[in-house]
Amino acid sequence: MKKTIIQIYEVQRPKEAEALIDLGVNNIGSVLVDQNKWKKAAIRKTGQVIRQAGARSGLIPLFKDPVKIFQAIDYYQPGFVHFCEALSPFPGDQVSIVREYDALLSLQLDVKDRFPQIEIMRSLSVPLPGMPQTDDIQKNILRFAEHFAPFSDYFLIDTLIWNPGGASGQPVPGFVGITGSVCDWSMAKAVIEASPIPVILAGGLSVENVFEAIVSLKPTGVDSCTQTNALDRNGHPVRFKKDMKKVRRFVEEVRRADQFVQGESFAEQCIDAKGI
Repeated sequence: MKKTIIQIYEVQRPKEAEALIDLGVNNIGSVLVDQNKWKKAAIRKTGQVIRQAGARSGLIPLFKDPVKIFQAIDYYQPGFVHFCEALSPFPGDQVSIVREYDALLSLQLDVKDRFPQIEIMRSLSVPLPGMPQTDDIQKNILRFAEHFAPFSDYFLIDTLIWNPGGASGQPVPGFVGITGSVCDWSMAKAVIEASPIPVILAGGLSVENVFEAIVSLKPTGVDSCTQTNALDRNGHPVRFKKDMKKVRRFVEEVRRADQFVQGESFAEQCIDAKGI
Protein backbone atom coordinates (compact mmCIF):
# COMPACT_ATOMS: atom_id res chain seq x y z
CA MET A 1 0.00 0.00 0.00
CA LYS A 2 1.29 3.43 -0.95
CA LYS A 3 1.77 5.46 2.21
CA THR A 4 1.35 9.21 2.54
CA ILE A 5 4.45 10.92 3.93
CA ILE A 6 3.83 12.30 7.43
CA GLN A 7 5.85 15.42 8.20
CA ILE A 8 5.92 17.19 11.57
CA TYR A 9 7.41 20.56 12.55
CA GLU A 10 8.84 22.33 14.70
CA VAL A 11 11.03 19.83 16.55
CA GLN A 12 14.13 21.14 18.31
CA ARG A 13 14.99 18.40 20.83
CA PRO A 14 16.27 14.83 20.37
CA LYS A 15 13.84 13.23 22.82
CA GLU A 16 10.85 14.74 21.06
CA ALA A 17 12.19 13.49 17.74
CA GLU A 18 12.57 9.98 19.15
CA ALA A 19 8.96 10.02 20.35
CA LEU A 20 7.72 11.12 16.91
CA ILE A 21 9.71 8.41 15.17
CA ASP A 22 8.16 5.81 17.48
CA LEU A 23 4.73 7.08 16.40
CA GLY A 24 5.55 6.54 12.73
CA VAL A 25 6.40 10.06 11.56
CA ASN A 26 8.52 10.04 8.38
CA ASN A 27 9.87 13.59 8.07
CA ILE A 28 10.79 15.68 11.11
CA GLY A 29 11.71 19.33 10.69
CA SER A 30 13.61 21.80 12.85
CA VAL A 31 13.72 25.58 12.58
CA LEU A 32 16.49 28.17 12.83
CA VAL A 33 14.92 31.44 13.95
CA ASP A 34 17.96 33.75 14.20
CA GLN A 35 20.73 34.08 11.62
CA ASN A 36 23.07 35.42 14.32
CA LYS A 37 22.47 32.37 16.54
CA TRP A 38 22.02 29.65 13.97
CA LYS A 39 24.40 27.13 15.50
CA LYS A 40 22.44 25.05 18.04
CA ALA A 41 23.94 21.82 19.36
CA ALA A 42 20.54 20.44 20.41
CA ILE A 43 19.09 20.90 16.91
CA ARG A 44 22.15 19.29 15.35
CA LYS A 45 21.77 16.30 17.68
CA THR A 46 18.06 16.17 16.84
CA GLY A 47 18.86 15.83 13.15
CA GLN A 48 21.41 13.11 13.84
CA VAL A 49 18.89 11.12 15.89
CA ILE A 50 16.33 11.41 13.10
CA ARG A 51 18.70 10.22 10.40
CA GLN A 52 20.10 7.36 12.50
CA ALA A 53 16.54 6.08 12.99
CA GLY A 54 15.95 6.02 9.23
CA ALA A 55 13.61 9.02 9.14
CA ARG A 56 14.30 12.23 7.22
CA SER A 57 15.44 15.43 8.89
CA GLY A 58 14.40 18.82 7.58
CA LEU A 59 15.71 22.29 8.28
CA ILE A 60 14.00 25.66 7.84
CA PRO A 61 16.22 28.76 8.00
CA LEU A 62 14.03 31.74 8.88
CA PHE A 63 16.52 34.18 7.40
CA LYS A 64 17.68 35.11 3.91
CA ASP A 65 21.45 35.65 4.06
CA PRO A 66 22.88 33.08 1.58
CA VAL A 67 26.22 32.83 3.40
CA LYS A 68 24.51 32.02 6.71
CA ILE A 69 22.23 29.53 4.97
CA PHE A 70 25.19 27.71 3.38
CA GLN A 71 26.97 27.61 6.74
CA ALA A 72 23.88 26.21 8.44
CA ILE A 73 23.34 23.51 5.81
CA ASP A 74 26.98 22.46 6.07
CA TYR A 75 26.79 22.31 9.88
CA TYR A 76 23.49 20.44 10.19
CA GLN A 77 23.61 18.25 7.05
CA PRO A 78 19.81 17.79 6.94
CA GLY A 79 18.05 15.35 4.66
CA PHE A 80 16.33 18.34 3.11
CA VAL A 81 16.42 22.11 3.47
CA HIS A 82 13.05 23.81 3.40
CA PHE A 83 12.65 27.34 2.03
CA CYS A 84 9.37 28.96 3.01
CA GLU A 85 9.57 32.60 1.97
CA ALA A 86 6.07 33.98 1.38
CA LEU A 87 5.63 34.31 -2.38
CA SER A 88 2.46 36.34 -2.74
CA PRO A 89 0.31 35.17 -5.65
CA PHE A 90 -1.97 38.21 -5.49
CA PRO A 91 -2.00 40.13 -8.81
CA GLY A 92 -1.25 43.47 -7.15
CA ASP A 93 1.93 42.15 -5.54
CA GLN A 94 3.63 40.75 -8.64
CA VAL A 95 5.79 43.78 -9.46
CA SER A 96 7.31 44.00 -5.98
CA ILE A 97 8.06 40.28 -5.79
CA VAL A 98 10.10 39.94 -8.99
CA ARG A 99 13.47 40.83 -7.44
CA GLU A 100 13.05 38.45 -4.48
CA TYR A 101 11.74 35.75 -6.80
CA ASP A 102 14.94 35.82 -8.88
CA ALA A 103 17.10 35.80 -5.74
CA LEU A 104 15.32 32.71 -4.40
CA LEU A 105 15.75 30.83 -7.66
CA SER A 106 19.45 31.70 -7.60
CA LEU A 107 19.74 30.58 -3.97
CA GLN A 108 18.20 27.20 -4.69
CA LEU A 109 20.47 26.69 -7.69
CA ASP A 110 23.50 27.48 -5.50
CA VAL A 111 22.32 25.02 -2.84
CA LYS A 112 21.93 22.32 -5.50
CA ASP A 113 25.48 22.97 -6.72
CA ARG A 114 27.07 23.08 -3.26
CA PHE A 115 25.06 20.32 -1.58
CA PRO A 116 23.89 17.87 -4.27
CA GLN A 117 23.11 15.21 -1.65
CA ILE A 118 20.60 17.45 0.17
CA GLU A 119 17.07 17.78 -1.18
CA ILE A 120 15.17 21.07 -1.42
CA MET A 121 11.61 21.65 -0.33
CA ARG A 122 9.99 24.88 -1.53
CA SER A 123 6.84 26.30 0.05
CA LEU A 124 4.14 27.63 -2.25
CA SER A 125 1.79 30.18 -0.71
CA VAL A 126 -1.93 29.49 -1.12
CA PRO A 127 -4.45 31.95 0.37
CA LEU A 128 -7.43 31.32 2.58
CA PRO A 129 -10.66 30.21 0.88
CA GLY A 130 -13.01 32.86 -0.47
CA MET A 131 -10.50 35.32 -1.88
CA PRO A 132 -11.40 37.47 -4.91
CA GLN A 133 -9.55 37.05 -8.24
CA THR A 134 -9.27 33.31 -7.65
CA ASP A 135 -8.38 32.47 -11.26
CA ASP A 136 -5.53 35.00 -11.40
CA ILE A 137 -4.19 33.90 -8.02
CA GLN A 138 -4.20 30.26 -9.05
CA LYS A 139 -2.42 31.06 -12.32
CA ASN A 140 0.33 32.86 -10.41
CA ILE A 141 0.77 29.94 -7.99
CA LEU A 142 1.04 27.52 -10.90
CA ARG A 143 3.55 29.83 -12.56
CA PHE A 144 5.69 29.84 -9.40
CA ALA A 145 5.49 26.04 -9.34
CA GLU A 146 6.57 25.78 -12.96
CA HIS A 147 9.64 27.96 -12.43
CA PHE A 148 10.72 26.49 -9.08
CA ALA A 149 10.19 22.82 -9.99
CA PRO A 150 13.56 22.36 -11.78
CA PHE A 151 15.36 23.56 -8.64
CA SER A 152 13.21 21.75 -6.05
CA ASP A 153 12.64 18.15 -5.01
CA TYR A 154 9.34 18.79 -3.21
CA PHE A 155 6.75 21.50 -2.95
CA LEU A 156 4.92 22.21 0.28
CA ILE A 157 1.61 24.04 0.06
CA ASP A 158 1.00 26.33 3.02
CA THR A 159 -1.53 28.96 4.00
CA LEU A 160 -0.90 32.61 3.18
CA ILE A 161 -2.70 35.21 5.26
CA TRP A 162 -2.24 38.39 3.32
CA ASN A 163 -3.97 41.63 2.48
CA PRO A 164 -3.22 42.48 -1.16
CA GLY A 165 -1.25 45.72 -1.20
CA GLY A 166 -1.15 45.74 2.59
CA ALA A 167 0.73 44.19 5.47
CA SER A 168 1.32 40.48 5.82
CA GLY A 169 -0.68 38.60 8.39
CA GLN A 170 1.92 35.85 8.68
CA PRO A 171 3.08 34.86 12.19
CA VAL A 172 6.68 35.21 10.96
CA PRO A 173 6.85 38.23 8.63
CA GLY A 174 8.17 37.38 5.20
CA PHE A 175 7.65 33.64 5.61
CA VAL A 176 4.64 31.37 5.15
CA GLY A 177 3.55 28.86 7.78
CA ILE A 178 2.40 28.17 11.37
CA THR A 179 -0.94 29.92 10.85
CA GLY A 180 -3.05 26.97 11.99
CA SER A 181 -5.47 27.89 9.19
CA VAL A 182 -6.59 25.82 6.21
CA CYS A 183 -5.77 27.14 2.74
CA ASP A 184 -8.01 27.07 -0.34
CA TRP A 185 -8.09 23.36 -1.14
CA SER A 186 -9.33 23.89 -4.69
CA MET A 187 -6.14 25.83 -5.49
CA ALA A 188 -4.06 23.29 -3.59
CA LYS A 189 -5.59 20.48 -5.63
CA ALA A 190 -4.74 22.30 -8.87
CA VAL A 191 -1.09 22.52 -7.79
CA ILE A 192 -0.97 18.86 -6.73
CA GLU A 193 -2.41 17.71 -10.05
CA ALA A 194 -0.17 19.96 -12.18
CA SER A 195 3.12 19.63 -10.31
CA PRO A 196 5.93 17.59 -11.91
CA ILE A 197 7.41 16.97 -8.44
CA PRO A 198 5.84 15.55 -5.23
CA VAL A 199 3.67 17.91 -3.18
CA ILE A 200 3.26 17.97 0.61
CA LEU A 201 0.04 19.57 1.87
CA ALA A 202 0.22 21.77 4.97
CA GLY A 203 -1.89 24.58 6.37
CA GLY A 204 -4.06 23.91 9.41
CA LEU A 205 -4.04 20.14 9.06
CA SER A 206 -5.26 18.38 12.17
CA VAL A 207 -6.79 15.16 13.44
CA GLU A 208 -10.18 16.53 12.36
CA ASN A 209 -9.40 17.24 8.70
CA VAL A 210 -6.36 15.26 7.53
CA PHE A 211 -8.44 12.25 6.45
CA GLU A 212 -10.59 14.44 4.19
CA ALA A 213 -7.49 16.23 2.88
CA ILE A 214 -5.84 13.00 1.75
CA VAL A 215 -8.99 11.49 0.28
CA SER A 216 -9.93 14.69 -1.57
CA LEU A 217 -6.54 16.00 -2.71
CA LYS A 218 -4.27 12.93 -2.67
CA PRO A 219 -1.00 14.75 -1.91
CA THR A 220 2.31 12.91 -1.64
CA GLY A 221 2.48 13.90 2.00
CA VAL A 222 0.86 15.90 4.77
CA ASP A 223 2.49 18.31 7.18
CA SER A 224 1.39 19.47 10.61
CA CYS A 225 2.82 21.97 13.04
CA THR A 226 0.42 24.26 14.89
CA GLN A 227 -2.50 21.83 15.11
CA THR A 228 -0.35 19.14 16.73
CA ASN A 229 1.33 21.49 19.20
CA ALA A 230 0.72 21.41 22.93
CA LEU A 231 -1.54 24.16 24.30
CA ASP A 232 -0.91 26.65 27.08
CA ARG A 233 -3.37 27.45 29.88
CA ASN A 234 -5.25 29.81 27.59
CA GLY A 235 -5.61 27.23 24.86
CA HIS A 236 -2.98 28.77 22.59
CA PRO A 237 -0.48 26.58 20.70
CA VAL A 238 3.01 26.47 22.19
CA ARG A 239 5.78 26.64 19.61
CA PHE A 240 8.42 23.90 19.65
CA LYS A 241 6.36 21.60 21.91
CA LYS A 242 4.34 18.74 20.44
CA ASP A 243 1.28 17.06 21.92
CA MET A 244 2.11 13.39 21.36
CA LYS A 245 -1.51 12.31 21.75
CA LYS A 246 -2.48 14.62 18.90
CA VAL A 247 0.39 13.36 16.78
CA ARG A 248 -0.59 9.74 17.43
CA ARG A 249 -4.16 10.40 16.33
CA PHE A 250 -2.90 12.39 13.33
CA VAL A 251 -0.79 9.42 12.21
CA GLU A 252 -3.74 7.07 12.71
CA GLU A 253 -5.99 9.27 10.57
CA VAL A 254 -3.38 9.45 7.81
CA ARG A 255 -3.06 5.68 7.67
CA ARG A 256 -6.85 5.28 7.76
CA ALA A 257 -7.07 7.61 4.77
CA ASP A 258 -4.38 5.62 2.97
CA GLN A 259 -6.42 2.45 3.39
CA PHE A 260 -9.55 4.21 2.14
CA VAL A 261 -7.77 5.58 -0.95
CA GLN A 262 -6.27 2.16 -1.63
CA GLY A 263 -9.77 0.67 -1.49
CA GLU A 264 -11.07 3.31 -3.89
CA SER A 265 -8.26 2.58 -6.31
CA PHE A 266 -8.91 -1.16 -6.16
CA ALA A 267 -12.62 -0.66 -6.80
CA GLU A 268 -11.87 1.55 -9.82
CA GLN A 269 -9.50 -1.07 -11.23
CA CYS A 270 -12.20 -3.74 -10.88
CA ILE A 271 -14.72 -1.53 -12.68
CA ASP A 272 -12.24 -0.84 -15.49
CA ALA A 273 -11.43 -4.53 -15.82
CA LYS A 274 -15.10 -5.37 -16.19
CA GLY A 275 -15.56 -2.60 -18.74
CA ILE A 276 -18.37 -0.96 -16.79
